[in-house]
Amino acid sequence: MSVVELHHVVDGPVDAPPLLLLNSLGSDLSMWDPQLPALSRRFRVIRCDTRGHGRSPVPPGDYALADLGRDALALLDRLGVASAHVVGLSLGGMTAMWLAAHAPERVGRLVLCCTSARLGPPEGWAERARTVRAHGTRAVADAVAGRWLTTGFAERHPELVDTLKTMIIKTPPEGYAGACAVVQHMDQRADLATITAPTLVIAGRDDPATPPPHGQLIADGIPGARLVVLPEAAHLANVERADAVTALLLDHLEDRTAENTGMVVRRQVLGDEHVDRAVAGTTPLTAPFQDFITRYAWGEIWSRDTLDRRSRSMITLAVLTALHCHDELAMHVRAARRNGLTAAEIGEVLLHTAVYAGVPASNAALAVARRVLADEG
Repeated sequence: MSVVELHHVVDGPVDAPPLLLLNSLGSDLSMWDPQLPALSRRFRVIRCDTRGHGRSPVPPGDYALADLGRDALALLDRLGVASAHVVGLSLGGMTAMWLAAHAPERVGRLVLCCTSARLGPPEGWAERARTVRAHGTRAVADAVAGRWLTTGFAERHPELVDTLKTMIIKTPPEGYAGACAVVQHMDQRADLATITAPTLVIAGRDDPATPPPHGQLIADGIPGARLVVLPEAAHLANVERADAVTALLLDHLEDRTAENTGMVVRRQVLGDEHVDRAVAGTTPLTAPFQDFITRYAWGEIWSRDTLDRRSRSMITLAVLTALHCHDELAMHVRAARRNGLTAAEIGEVLLHTAVYAGVPASNAALAVARRVLADEG
């Protein structure tokens, strides 16, 4: 099938790094509205409607994954974009994987959200296509929207549910059915090992369409890929957990190659698992605080070269002990180990702290350290 010219919208500075956003089945480019304000401040954001969706052309017949990939490449060519970071959700994630495997020179960093390398059973997708061609997308709108959001979130946001259903209903039946064929015949499991782009995989813990094991398979297959599972998120995680997904995207996509960038240092000291949990738990209330500690605590103070990280860990353990901050203390005992302190040195820090902060404080801190170190074996 020949390439189609995708309807698209470009936002953000002309000289910013290009970022291509690819949509789910049954949606249009507006699905990325929650992320647009933050992303367009830092990137040249390219949103497009998949063939058969939104305002893009609707070729008749079944589509293939390669058709969607070549459409995206042709769009980048028309815009004069040699390479771009690529973020795709669901069907968009499948297209993003194809791009990374078949046109690796065109993909910078990659984010695959709520998607799958193989999503069966094939007969289910064939049946859905027949239903839509016979009765229109209205026939599947309730069921599809029901998988996009968790029940509790949908009940709290009925207007949003109506908006999403309207988006599905407005999708041309022939385009929706044609895209169902993409999923029906897709199997990219053998291609995962060929993907070289730095990859973040995001899964919704409560996603009934592409549950976390699908994301785990992708993350296991792509060398160096990282998986984050978001709680309280169904299939359209970027809508339901908008702030958390936006934070994850910025963390992964921004150029963090400078040695002392805050997020890099934070991950090096606290570990990916802890930072991923903190980022995934970001809410409108906590987002400014997360930004503050990343930029100032980790990007400026922990990044100064006057003291090495071992010394900073010892100071941090002493202060947290004195302030009885036991939850933070446990985290920083692990960080101290990561920074090279031995169990004996941690014990010596807490002994020394007892002289100035009090025996009860250090005794409680020793109990926390003993538990953490025991967990490490």
